[in-house]
Amino acid sequence: MNPFSLSLSRFRRIGRVNRENSFRSQVLATLLSVLLLASPLPAPAETASGPAATLAMVYRADVDPAAYWVSEKLDGVRALWDGRVLRFRSGQPIAAPQWFVDGLPRQALDGELWIGRRSFEQLSGVVRKQQPVDDEWRQVRYMVFEMPQAPGSFTERIARIRAVTAGRPSWLNAVEQFRVADAAALQRRFERVVAAGGEGLMLHRADATWVAGRSAVLLKLTPWLDAEARVVAHRPGKGRLQGMLGALEVETPDGRRFRIGTGFSDAQRRAPPAIGATVTYRYRELTAKGLPRFPRYLRVRELP
Repeated sequence: MNPFSLSLSRFRRIGRVNRENSFRSQVLATLLSVLLLASPLPAPAETASGPAATLAMVYRADVDPAAYWVSEKLDGVRALWDGRVLRFRSGQPIAAPQWFVDGLPRQALDGELWIGRRSFEQLSGVVRKQQPVDDEWRQVRYMVFEMPQAPGSFTERIARIRAVTAGRPSWLNAVEQFRVADAAALQRRFERVVAAGGEGLMLHRADATWVAGRSAVLLKLTPWLDAEARVVAHRPGKGRLQGMLGALEVETPDGRRFRIGTGFSDAQRRAPPAIGATVTYRYRELTAKGLPRFPRYLRVRELP
């Protein structure tokens, strides 16, 4: 056979293979595009422990409160809305009624599910049910205090929060934000809120952009300090508490162990937080050994 004819035949075969491969590539690219268009939009960024959120540090006496917006610290359940799903801070979805979710805007929101002062146990029983009860949820309000990942200063975000909650269902509210002139005015407001059964106050820097994680742009002022620890053992009760929990033995993230023996109802002592659960406790100050003085049980950390 003529060598030129052989080369031409080989060239044609190669060209045919290349055209077939090209066609396959185009088909795959088209299918991939269809799948991507059909996929839901990505949710806002999450951390290993749940949706990204700003977490507060403790207010110090040397901080000038005039640079902050101030609001009441609500004793509710933290809830983050990404425009599609309402979640606990742990990242687990909240089983809210469909009508409750349908009333939320498409923007990401951060706030507290709340019934009222001194009503945390009642609220917790409502929002942690896997099958929501409409009549119970009609008592619940979603109190919004932040717009995660939104641009601008906190002052600008407050305006957006007020705008996006205006005209919505009565259970969707912007948390009241106000300014104080100095530390004396802050203290007066703090004392008034606590005397009325409130938790304390939150301070958010007016010029702060949104940040994730624990930050000094957000401060909390309460009559006590609070922290979290993991339950490692149940200590049995004595006397009146015979057959019930006497105290929780807990371990802090840095390995310190101590016991929490107060703050429990009898019902909680009969069914105490499980070993391995993370609980929130309150205390007045740390001892010289770094242990909390007068720790008091508050609640199991926000998990469904």
